[in-house]
Amino acid sequence: MSIRTNLTQVIENIHSAVHKRSKTLINESKNVKLVAVTKNHDVAAIQEAVAAGVLAIGENRIQEAAKKAQILQKQVEWHLIGHLQTNKVRQAVQLFDLIHSVDSKKVALEIDRIAGALGKRQDILIQVNMANEDTKFGIASKDALTLAKSISNLEHVRLCGAMTIAPFYDNAEQARPLFRNMCQLFMELKDMNLANTNIEWLSMGMTNDYIVGVEEGANLVRIGTGIFGQRQY
Repeated sequence: MSIRTNLTQVIENIHSAVHKRSKTLINESKNVKLVAVTKNHDVAAIQEAVAAGVLAIGENRIQEAAKKAQILQKQVEWHLIGHLQTNKVRQAVQLFDLIHSVDSKKVALEIDRIAGALGKRQDILIQVNMANEDTKFGIASKDALTLAKSISNLEHVRLCGAMTIAPFYDNAEQARPLFRNMCQLFMELKDMNLANTNIEWLSMGMTNDYIVGVEEGANLVRIGTGIFGQRQY
């Protein structure tokens, strides 16, 4: 199937998932932003997706994103969804509109320093390791709100919400409790009304589990294979 056909199906699934949300769900937003994840897909595929209506591109690797962005120029938003090391912060701040993967005060401080030097205020999300997996990055859920308070004091960083990655389950329904807990944490973060923040994005859900993620309150999803097919290695 074509990228356009796949994208249409993904959007239909998102709309259907929004309508299935519990009426008591605190996260009431009906608008869900789709980030097309282009890791290991070429510029031609990205251009096809943009022509079909994609407005935001997500990349795991800064170097790969930089090469693609140079060709595409500023047609879309660029989101960093992969782990960010402090020695890559300058490149990240120069390139990305939203960084999903901030999981420590150390990284946040470096983003603040670099963004200040570049005359920018960098939008970020806190990455939360809700499943406490040793193989995944992210701050523990019990420490996420404390990190948020620290970030709110930074002049050149704007905290815009939170992100999580669920374990890969054979049945996406297994991710539902985790996503539900993440949505609750997101609402606690929002209710803190921290200064210098704009808490609007709950980023959770990828190709295998985004429908459940949206049903449980996600308003930002990261879809790669569901749009582009299997990655080319």
